[in-house]
Amino acid sequence: MAAETTDPIQPRRLIEEMSSAYLDYAMSVIVSRALPDARDGLKPVQRRILYAMSDLGMRANQPYRKSARIVGEVLGKYHPHSDQPVYDAMVRMAQDFTLLHPLVDGQGNYGSIDNDPPAAMRYTEARLSAISEELLADLDKETVNFTPNFDESLDEPSVLPARVPNLLINGAAGIAVAMASNIPPHNLSEVGAAVKILLERPDASTEDLMTCIKGPDFPSAGLLFAGEERSGVEELYRTGRGGFTLQGVHHLEETSSGNRQQIVFTELPYQANKVRIIEQIAAQVRDKKIDGIRDLRDESDRNGLRLVIELGRDGQYRSVINHLWKSTDLQLRYSGNFVALVDGRPQTLPLRRLLFEFIRHRRNIITKRSEFELKEAQDRFHIVEGLLKAIEDIDAVIAAIRSAESAEAASEALQADPFDLSEAQARAVLNMQLRRLAALERIELEDEHGELKERIEYLEGLLADEKKIDGVITDDIDEITENFGEERKTKIIAREVGTVDERDLIAHQASVVTLTRQGYIKRQPVDAFRSQRRGGVGVSGGKNGKAGSDQEIFMPARMISCDTHDTLLFFTDRGRVFALPAYEVESRSREWRGMPVRNLIELQLDEQVTTIIPIASFNEDFIILGTSRGQIKKTPLARFERVLRSGVIAFNLDADDELVEAACARADDDVIVATSHGRALRFGIAQLRNASRTSGGVRAIRIPEDQRMIGLQVIRDENAVLTVTRAGFGKRTDASEYTAKGRAGLGMIGHKISEETGPLAGMQVVEGHEDLVVTSVTGMIIRTTVGEVRQCGRATKGVKVMRVDDGAVAAIAVVDTTREFGQRD
Repeated sequence: MAAETTDPIQPRRLIEEMSSAYLDYAMSVIVSRALPDARDGLKPVQRRILYAMSDLGMRANQPYRKSARIVGEVLGKYHPHSDQPVYDAMVRMAQDFTLLHPLVDGQGNYGSIDNDPPAAMRYTEARLSAISEELLADLDKETVNFTPNFDESLDEPSVLPARVPNLLINGAAGIAVAMASNIPPHNLSEVGAAVKILLERPDASTEDLMTCIKGPDFPSAGLLFAGEERSGVEELYRTGRGGFTLQGVHHLEETSSGNRQQIVFTELPYQANKVRIIEQIAAQVRDKKIDGIRDLRDESDRNGLRLVIELGRDGQYRSVINHLWKSTDLQLRYSGNFVALVDGRPQTLPLRRLLFEFIRHRRNIITKRSEFELKEAQDRFHIVEGLLKAIEDIDAVIAAIRSAESAEAASEALQADPFDLSEAQARAVLNMQLRRLAALERIELEDEHGELKERIEYLEGLLADEKKIDGVITDDIDEITENFGEERKTKIIAREVGTVDERDLIAHQASVVTLTRQGYIKRQPVDAFRSQRRGGVGVSGGKNGKAGSDQEIFMPARMISCDTHDTLLFFTDRGRVFALPAYEVESRSREWRGMPVRNLIELQLDEQVTTIIPIASFNEDFIILGTSRGQIKKTPLARFERVLRSGVIAFNLDADDELVEAACARADDDVIVATSHGRALRFGIAQLRNASRTSGGVRAIRIPEDQRMIGLQVIRDENAVLTVTRAGFGKRTDASEYTAKGRAGLGMIGHKISEETGPLAGMQVVEGHEDLVVTSVTGMIIRTTVGEVRQCGRATKGVKVMRVDDGAVAAIAVVDTTREFGQRD
């Protein structure tokens, strides 16, 4: 009878076999290759690289070793795949433009932001970074499970202890089968603060956590438009899925020749390729889809990124920049997807759950580490107790050992009465060296005994109380933050990119805005004026014309200092006011005469701008307005916040009067006014009633028909009054010499006027540390320090501030060089 045979081929439906095989493949890709673990934030290949480097002793304080050596170690022991993916993963962990906190300290060519490839692994070297050692800390204390490697010849950790919340601070990106992960990096200090909030208040909401975590923080910095009230980021944190817009950071500069503007990008969106951006811009220019670009240069060097886009003479900044946002990678949409492995299963994790998984992991690690250390301490405590017991009765111990026939017999004797030592204690006594009998050695054993007892009590108390474990996590976070925390790089803007405020794209810069008699206006950085000692002729600042009629003398050019982010309020002789951002006043060379101010604001045919004031914010109480005939009024500054380019009424003037001066003030301030013949009057603005924009004023100072009011400033006793005449004579006078009076008087002498000095050209209230910029009617400009101008009494002519042999002083401006202009948040 023939033996039965078993057919190894089992019938199965094709669709079932394909489904099962594909599912096995998909899970292998998800778990073993593509997605990070929520606990340590690492993919398997990254974890294996760090573990292999640690096993090779490549610590942060050890010499570098060849990358090929590391790749070979990983391939041979833990990662049965190609060498190139292993090297690529190691390169990414070493790039400071990819990770906020690189996990590998690389030496050699590891690629660039231009997508240049790294050098071959035989040329580069590496070692662990300092923060990686925090990921590997306590690995030797039975804190994590080890699993067999691919051929079961070695064991490897299934996860790292990870004192650092690596998944959030460095982010992760991976494409698996039917799912993907895209977690942006975050600021370590902010994440640490959020972890502490969740430890203190486990029921803390996403909104609570967002008081610490403002949003992602990218190594390439840039701008992040988070949506209205950070709604886009809030959705990502609340659901695990969401998006926002990233933009590069730029500012405007003059070209070296001074006759053109150029847009300079110093930061790019995360993972944007600079070479690709240059190619995109070049293609747009070549295909004539964008106008106004004259040149495109990459001036990046070891000091930082610098992508320069030079505008042509007809290039319009707004048009060019809006086109760049739309057609290049200078603006990108980032879609976040918080997918990670939890207990070996892929899950979409909101921010709160992701932080909780890290906390849960750390609680488990600290518990296992404490159990390991407790057992070690208890074992050593047991041994030390035996040694101390033996030393107390050393003569009997020695006699028992000498009378024993063998080591085994001696051990048994020590375990019996009267010694009653354990087997481990007896072995330690037999191995004890004679030097341990010395008095100092005994004291050391007693000290160790006490320390071990305290350590055991601490560890037992720690294991018995979860709040104490949370305290250890808090201490670890504080230490990590102190050692590795950095300032935020990416600026968060809480609105949609479509509603971008141009101020966010303009660099803060101390500037001087000059308005000529002929109505031409320009803006220049303060640095454009070379600092000189007083009495010089200055440098050319543009040909504005020469002094002419008496009427022209009383209508000097205006010059004010400001920040590019200030709002400029333009007041005209007809009592109207216009508003314009300071950065919209074009900046070119000193010699450029400027552009017609009529191109910026909607002046009437014979209307002229007579004064300009910069407004940093509309938080001041009042704006004080003065006219040539000595009229004055105060109006709440907030009523000027909505002024448009088309203008509104600011002062209801008499027919023979014109608005010439303006200043911002608080309710308790004093104001000082000055006339062209050097008379000055100081009084409190509390004497003025609150007036509407469309009302008229009241008398500030009595002025003869042949004089005009030329100055209006806010004054305090700690200030000084600086005056400059048309012939270039200037002086400082202590503010206390100007006694406060009632308004509408004749005033007192503020500057001694004569034929030599000429009429008063300008007055400024100063503190003494500022710079003084003086311009003449022939376009010469001098910049000196206010301290260079001598302090004199009121009834003096002063000293020469500027030599004006062929002209006269047209205007003065004071620049506070200590003012802290706004910085990136």
